[in-house]
Amino acid sequence: MTSLQTETFDQLVEMEAAAIQAGSGATLIDFSVGSILRAFAEAVAMVAMWLQGLILQLLATTRAATATGPDLDSWMADFGVTRLPAVSATGSVTFARYTATAAASVPLGVLVQTGDGTQQFFVAADPAQPAYNDGDSAYLLPAGTAAITATVQAVTAGPAGNVAAGAISALGQAIVGVDTVSNAQAFVTGAPAESDAALRSRFVVWMASLSKATRAAIGNAIASIQEGLTYTLTEDQSYAGAWQPGTFYVVVDDGSGAPPAALLAQVSAAVDAVRGCGIQFSVFAPVAVSATVAVTVTAAPGYLLSAITPAVTAAIAQWITALPVGASLSWSRLYQVIYTASPGVATVSGLTINGSAGDLVASPRDTVVAGSITVN
Repeated sequence: MTSLQTETFDQLVEMEAAAIQAGSGATLIDFSVGSILRAFAEAVAMVAMWLQGLILQLLATTRAATATGPDLDSWMADFGVTRLPAVSATGSVTFARYTATAAASVPLGVLVQTGDGTQQFFVAADPAQPAYNDGDSAYLLPAGTAAITATVQAVTAGPAGNVAAGAISALGQAIVGVDTVSNAQAFVTGAPAESDAALRSRFVVWMASLSKATRAAIGNAIASIQEGLTYTLTEDQSYAGAWQPGTFYVVVDDGSGAPPAALLAQVSAAVDAVRGCGIQFSVFAPVAVSATVAVTVTAAPGYLLSAITPAVTAAIAQWITALPVGASLSWSRLYQVIYTASPGVATVSGLTINGSAGDLVASPRDTVVAGSITVN
């Protein structure tokens, strides 16, 4: 519970007496038992104790660690987690009769009970039982059959439905053609509803399970290491490009094109924490692919080419640096970058990337970095 300084009734009365005496300036103030001031102080202390109790109760019910019962259920419900209900005991009973000349049936829902009548069970459907007939919704005793086995379930869920062998010995309702019922084996499957402690423990496991082995979970693990990371994730393929089911590799960059080994180790640890069991993976730094850009720019009236060239060069470099891992450098998009670099750009022509008038295509293993940039 949140740390809170609490006071006893006597401490509150003492604090009130001290405050009154200090504030009044009088030295002869009567706080003896039975005095009027003592009665007032004790009345105020009782109200303070009540308020203190309400505060403590509020603190207890607003935290999963201290909430109990319905308050804990309400707290868990905010996360969509519900308490596991009690489990009803189930087991097999034998229905028998003294005379087997005519056919009979045991319908679903009919009640049987222990000898003292304290625990009741209803007949439940069970296709695994040979005598069960789904069409009739009953267990059938053909003519000539003296006994059959049927499945029953406790009316009251929880451990109360667990009974010893032979405890079920009475029919709760009359069944035509059936005389006795008994259980040869003990019923042991009844279980109570999930306890507060068990619910809290399961909630912790549930929270941990949210980091599922999905692409989103892996991506979140990488992105949570530090700002500015970009990555690619390639599934069912080795780094060399061979088909390799059950594996994946990650290429990560911090914007430098050459992330340090310590960062790669951090990424590897983060991915390992959320990967699927048995799934293999590897983490690599990107392969830096240099982009040499050349372009001819014409200055607009009133502008000097020497004045706009630095802005164009900087815009191209900034655009290339911002490309994430695995992103290709678009030739046509660079035209837009150059035109918007400065209002002094009138025309753009002769744009090449690595000597070609086309895109610089990057694989998931590559990151494009700015090389030589020439603006004429």
